[in-house]
Amino acid sequence: MHPSMMYQDLTTGTLINHAARYHADSEIVSVSTRGETEYSSWGAVADNARRLASAVDRLGIPAGARCATLAWNNRRHLEVYFAIGSGGRVTHTLNPRLSIEHLTFIINDAEDQVLFFDATFLPLLRQLRPHLPTVRYFVLMEARSEGALSELDSLLFYDELLACGDPGYDWPGLSETTPASLCYTSGTTGKPKGVLNTHRSLVLHALSGNQPDAAGISARDSLLPVVPMFHVNAWGTPFIAAMAGARLVLPGPHLDGESLLRLLSAERVSVAFGVPVIWAGLLAALRKSDIRLPCFKRSFVGGSALPPSMAEAFRRDYGIELIHAWGMTETSPIGTINTPLAKHQALAEEQRQRVAEGQGRAIFGIDLRVVDVDGAPLPSDGESQGYLQVRGHWVVANYFGRSETALTDDGWFDTGDIGTVDENGYLIIQDRAKDIIKSGGEWISTVELENIALAHPAIRSAAAIAARHPRWDERPVLLCVRAEGAEIEEQALLAWYQQRVPKWQVPDRVVFIDTLPVSATGKVLKNQLRAEFGQILMGEGRDPGGINDRP
Repeated sequence: MHPSMMYQDLTTGTLINHAARYHADSEIVSVSTRGETEYSSWGAVADNARRLASAVDRLGIPAGARCATLAWNNRRHLEVYFAIGSGGRVTHTLNPRLSIEHLTFIINDAEDQVLFFDATFLPLLRQLRPHLPTVRYFVLMEARSEGALSELDSLLFYDELLACGDPGYDWPGLSETTPASLCYTSGTTGKPKGVLNTHRSLVLHALSGNQPDAAGISARDSLLPVVPMFHVNAWGTPFIAAMAGARLVLPGPHLDGESLLRLLSAERVSVAFGVPVIWAGLLAALRKSDIRLPCFKRSFVGGSALPPSMAEAFRRDYGIELIHAWGMTETSPIGTINTPLAKHQALAEEQRQRVAEGQGRAIFGIDLRVVDVDGAPLPSDGESQGYLQVRGHWVVANYFGRSETALTDDGWFDTGDIGTVDENGYLIIQDRAKDIIKSGGEWISTVELENIALAHPAIRSAAAIAARHPRWDERPVLLCVRAEGAEIEEQALLAWYQQRVPKWQVPDRVVFIDTLPVSATGKVLKNQLRAEFGQILMGEGRDPGGINDRP
């Protein structure tokens, strides 16, 4: 039987074409590195993306070549997103917070041929350039600057490339299975690994991630991606915004609480995406300011666990919903979003909030399961705790440049997370498999211990680790940073735990430190904390109570 429906490849070019054709006047707001706010539109961004793609053609960059970016969330970066991928090449976003060693490895592993960068990163480029043999062109994402030329010779300038570009350029006819973007893992426990997204996976991710029971963004929204465009494609928000025709607000490098508060207010942002540490900064700024945000209704939060106390403060004091989501570089990244079912509306407020504390349900296109140590599936009962595995249309099958599969024998990707899934499909991440504390044959969630600490007003940040113990193998140790002006001591914080967890889960020690080490993506580096504090209990044999009484 012959097919009766049209077939069109799903490509990022179709997204920017749609935005230009049906939402040409919808604004793109961009904050520069100098703090100046610029206004453009989807129509102008599409025009510039075509100009840039034609200019890259003239540079002789072949189809499939990787073109890197070292840039903040701004209008030019958005244009590069669409110009490179839609033009048949691969957009490779680089995280400037990585070490020189990791950046050098990533750029050379990807064999990038062009590197677009913001002026902020000129000093970084001076260090990197001698070690990047595959990069043919360095493009400063500004107008011509003689000062920049004096620091780094043979530069090309973004605005000059646009000026010689063709606004009538036609996107090449690409298969939807053509690679479009390349993102690397953060490499906290080894060399970073590349995840190569296809046009099809990016478009399907945007389509499913923006369903009403997911992000639900419309042309009436003003969308602020605080999550960087160099971190898993800003969680897909540029593609979602183009598909929906949403007004897009790009904050540049200014991500402190006070700057975000002013931007949210001035641009009447209605929805945002960002990691918990960003919203902690905004919460502190709100508490010090008379500015209120009547338009700002919700933000999607991922990257690390959302402390329930933070979500409650935003909801109670400012009418802003923080919505938990989960994903990773290998899932492009959205895997789950926590939106309620109809039956949840009949629950008491406390019960509804308990549901909202988890990571939510899988969006269409993602399957979840938890398995035991032998790989056997566990029941979806909300209690059976195991290793989280996923599969779906935008889940990695193998890492860039590696022939071996990244999947299990039966075709699932092991996320490295420990969690439960209930009868309605709601996921709760208990911990990373490498972080969970295995004490006397029982598992203790570091995430739960951290959330309890963060609910105390005297604690600014906290991390729980597994410390070696002579009797129980491992016991919890809590590393804390006090809130400004707070004077809490160890015994007072341990008392805070007594009525909140079973006795055997109470940390053995609390250690106060000045700051927690974090990765380039803002995650606490627990491997460093374990290296420093992991032997702190080896001279102790205290019975925490209750472990041997557990069934």
